Amino acid sequence: MSRIGYGRVSTRDQNPDSQRDALTAAGCDRIFIDKASGKIDRRAELDKALDYLRPGDIFVITRLSRAARSLRHLLDLAAQLREREVDLLVLKQGIDTSTPSGRLQFHMFGAFDEFLRELIVEGTLEGLASARACGRVGGRPRPWTLTAWRWPARCTR
Repeated sequence: MSRIGYGRVSTRDQNPDSQRDALTAAGCDRIFIDKASGKIDRRAELDKALDYLRPGDIFVITRLSRAARSLRHLLDLAAQLREREVDLLVLKQGIDTSTPSGRLQFHMFGAFDEFLRELIVEGTLEGLASARACGRVGGRPRPWTLTAWRWPARCTR
């Protein structure tokens, strides 16, 4: 029985050291780290970690959101692990799928994580729409020249 750790950061600029430290402290024999968005279902290091697992192993992650961003993907991952007789241990959320209460926690926390992500996306889209209505657009700022300069528009909404 081995503990196989998996961590993920969303961008190349982020540092996965805190996840690596937590996985090492949890006694992981092997650790796989991805630098990719959680929205992507297929990630190279996640695939390697899943291929490395054997029946009786424990798949360790720091948070549910590190493994997936959608409840569907989390449920697919859980089913795949269950079929292969591998338990899931989520360190920060105290989830251990080797117990019935751990499996219940997994499903509840997975649903909460997806809900929170959708709230963040919804708020971001509302903010962008509001900014566009005030004449502001995103992207790289134009270079400053005397002919291109003007006072920024004020939105009175």
